[in-house]
Amino acid sequence: MSLTARTVRTGARMLAAPVALVVALGLLLGLPEPAPGVRLASSAAASGARSGWLVGRGIADVTGEAQGVGMMGYADFTQVTDGIHMRQRSRAFVLVDRTTGRRFVHVVADIGMIFGNIRDAVLAKLRQRYGSLYGEQNVMLTATHTHSGVAGFSHDDMYNLMALGAHDQTTQAIVDGIYTSIVRATDDLAPATLSLSQTHLTDANRNRSKTAFDRDPKRDRSYFPGAHDTLSTTLSVRRGGRLVGVINWFPVHGTSMPTTNRLISPDNKGYAEYHWERQVRGVDYLGQTDPAFVASFAQTNAGDMSPNLDLEPGKGPTDDPFTNTRILGTRQYAAAMRSANSSSQETLTGGLDYRLVYVDMAAQTVSGRYTPDGKVHHTCAAKLGAAFAAGSTEDGGGGLPVVHEGKDGGNPEFDATSAALYAASPGLKDCQSPKEIAIPAGALDQVQHTLPVQLVRIGDLYLIGLGQEVTIVSGLRLRRAVAGVLGVPLSHVLVQGYANAYAHYLTTPQEYDSQEYEGASTVFGRYELPAYQQVVTKVATAMKRGTPLPLGDKHIDSAVPTISGVPEKLPVDLPVPGTSYGDVVTAPDASYAPGGTVTVAFSAASPDNDLHDGGTFLAVERKTASGWTRVADDGDWSTKITWDQDTVGTRATITWDIPKGTAAGTYRIRYFGDAKGVAGGLTPITGTSPGFAVV
Repeated sequence: MSLTARTVRTGARMLAAPVALVVALGLLLGLPEPAPGVRLASSAAASGARSGWLVGRGIADVTGEAQGVGMMGYADFTQVTDGIHMRQRSRAFVLVDRTTGRRFVHVVADIGMIFGNIRDAVLAKLRQRYGSLYGEQNVMLTATHTHSGVAGFSHDDMYNLMALGAHDQTTQAIVDGIYTSIVRATDDLAPATLSLSQTHLTDANRNRSKTAFDRDPKRDRSYFPGAHDTLSTTLSVRRGGRLVGVINWFPVHGTSMPTTNRLISPDNKGYAEYHWERQVRGVDYLGQTDPAFVASFAQTNAGDMSPNLDLEPGKGPTDDPFTNTRILGTRQYAAAMRSANSSSQETLTGGLDYRLVYVDMAAQTVSGRYTPDGKVHHTCAAKLGAAFAAGSTEDGGGGLPVVHEGKDGGNPEFDATSAALYAASPGLKDCQSPKEIAIPAGALDQVQHTLPVQLVRIGDLYLIGLGQEVTIVSGLRLRRAVAGVLGVPLSHVLVQGYANAYAHYLTTPQEYDSQEYEGASTVFGRYELPAYQQVVTKVATAMKRGTPLPLGDKHIDSAVPTISGVPEKLPVDLPVPGTSYGDVVTAPDASYAPGGTVTVAFSAASPDNDLHDGGTFLAVERKTASGWTRVADDGDWSTKITWDQDTVGTRATITWDIPKGTAAGTYRIRYFGDAKGVAGGLTPITGTSPGFAVV
């Protein structure tokens, strides 16, 4: 296989919370597809029974509270959930090397990030069911980094701020969904072949921090001619020559949906998954325990890669964020599909290995072998810079108008604070300068500093798992370090970002000096990347030699959040005045044409009484000779459901954008909910609209 490795850079800003409010709260705050049965005329189509692999696939729901809870990613207090556009899913692949019996779990969840408490809770549930079969070393949990999911599921108060504290209901939905997807993948194990292929996708991301990128040495910049990472890598799973699953890696932020969006959405990667699974392959998510096809769209080094091609929030390639989400998702799908069906795939014949160590990134002594000046330097306790508080101009989010990106963009108060801190501590200055310190995160223990670093070998593919948002040049240097130790092509080594934990950004020392958003959010200082290069070199060396590594001190900081969520909800539900639960308060028209939009409203109750995980709050049904058949639900792109709740009752409004090509006939829309009474019990609700014609 001829694998080249170029890259493209673009991104989206994470957690630019208004500092004044944080301080005030006393909290701390980053092509058509071949028919399913077609066999490929290549070595990748070899019989799964002879491949040496067992592979299982699983999907489960991880959707959180859909009304009245702050959303994760933009740090915007006005971005509060009031409905669902598409549900969030967890997708798991279990890979077993039949020669050694080793197994590995790779999970992609449509959430903002993986926190240490989420990983620990999932591992605990796996231990209870499987004993020692799954553990720290052989489980990699990752996130797509959508900014349109629910917040409140972290062990640190900083990341729960937008949700006004921890939300156990959303946390449990995420933990249970990830766990269930792994259980389903385990139950699905069967002989399979694995193949690897790569292509370049040039119109799905853009570098949002080129000022910082331009500071990198020419050798690094020349690797990315367009200043962005275009490499799309696809791992294909086949049974008997039939494509049954893929994992694709491509770097682009989950910020096609802007901060003004209040509907739960898995964003562009979630659409790519949905499109391939449901629209192309016909997967039915409801009650799905044996999926016909699973498509995971994972992140790589997406730290500076934005989907907003015009470098404005919600802009590019069009001015409509929903359209952009679909277009960017479709482009990722098309690139992965081309790779999965190309004739140049490389069959992965076996060999599964993994190492994971916990490292205190706040206290690393970094050898001069890895630093720009060849001298020994140190990392230090987490500090967030002024540009973190400023937020992102390209992707949106919270921010203070008194600061902007760049090392000269702070205000006099931040500058004075930093000067005083640096004068008092030369070590801090060496570590964090030229950062204008806005939030001394480490001092309040609000960023996890003992972090997992994971290296996984799947045949000839190597994944570096980190809990950071890694810029493309940072990713390049980490990949070079591992490839050099192992003696493998650079194109066979990928950085898997947003993996197993979360600790903001990772920039090169040169990018750090510009103090753009990403540099200001590289919390452990200027030498954080060199420290990681040192660690991954050690881990890769152990893998090459076949020697184990001790896990290290696994301390999850602030493991219990101190503030509980304060949801904006009524203690009991009330129907719309003059109605009973389930009554239609806005009826559909008599008929519609494909391309039109149906709107129906029901007297309803809060969706947070029961999240309906694994189910739906709505159904679009078509009348057939044998009865009513569901054609869409709240996991579909074509539907939206919103809730309006006040002191005079709750209304659920459902819209269905009738897809072009929809068959003529009689349709109806149904609503499903649960009402909370004075005594606290729940009463199921159903509502059914009058029939309407699609003509």
